[in-house]
Amino acid sequence: MSKVSEGEMAPDFTLPTDGNGSFTLSEKRGSPVILFFYPKDATPGCTTEAIGFSEHLDAFKKLGCIVAGMSPDPVKKHDKFIAKHELTTTLISDEDKSTLDAYGVWIEKSMFGKKYMGVNRTTLIINADGKIAKAWVKVKVPGHVDEVLATAQELFG
Repeated sequence: MSKVSEGEMAPDFTLPTDGNGSFTLSEKRGSPVILFFYPKDATPGCTTEAIGFSEHLDAFKKLGCIVAGMSPDPVKKHDKFIAKHELTTTLISDEDKSTLDAYGVWIEKSMFGKKYMGVNRTTLIINADGKIAKAWVKVKVPGHVDEVLATAQELFG
């Protein structure tokens, strides 16, 4: 299952983001980070999740939280996804899947008897010290963003 657990330090990384940006987790110390791992831009569940985090971004910001999503999609695909759905969250690209693997979310999956590698939809709340405060593994999208926000409010409100 996941290679990281609540209470552990979140593995550091520096990866490219939408808009030709860059995201280094250790540079975010001092602020909580909501990091959601998702399989693929522009698929129904991923779109719903990304829109949900974007719609609640102001509420997360009021708690001092930084919100970012990560998938193996390239930056150009993230840029198109953001433009199409007017997303406001940062999207991180991990094309070589090394960070996804470090977090234990790049796993073997199965659909219709076929095995393939993919992202296990997971969300982490990383506290200001860089430790994982809360982890949701095998996320079901409906109601998830509201649950993450409620937990962030309990932790940081």
